[in-house]
Amino acid sequence: MARRPSPQTVAVLRAFAEDAETWRYGYELGQQVGLKAGSLYPILIRLCDRDLLESSWEREPAPGRPPRHLYRLTPSGAAFAVELGAEAAESAPAPRRRPHLNPAAGAV
Repeated sequence: MARRPSPQTVAVLRAFAEDAETWRYGYELGQQVGLKAGSLYPILIRLCDRDLLESSWEREPAPGRPPRHLYRLTPSGAAFAVELGAEAAESAPAPRRRPHLNPAAGAV
């Protein structure tokens, strides 16, 4: 049985799933999901090793800056992200109803 991905990995996959065709770089992604480099880059490497992400070097970096490593979902990564979203929706607890408070009845 495969291990369930960590909440951090799920957050990364969901961020990619927002626009699966777009190449993203690590710093931007870390800002979006609130992960520091020491947590984010091992996740990106694992996702690439499992063929859920593909990676490439930036072709035309800004002058004076080294090329960035870019990532995007593979088709299997996009399918996995959709599957995770469906699982999350199924396992979400039902909303709790708050008891109706009647201010005219006095303090509770």
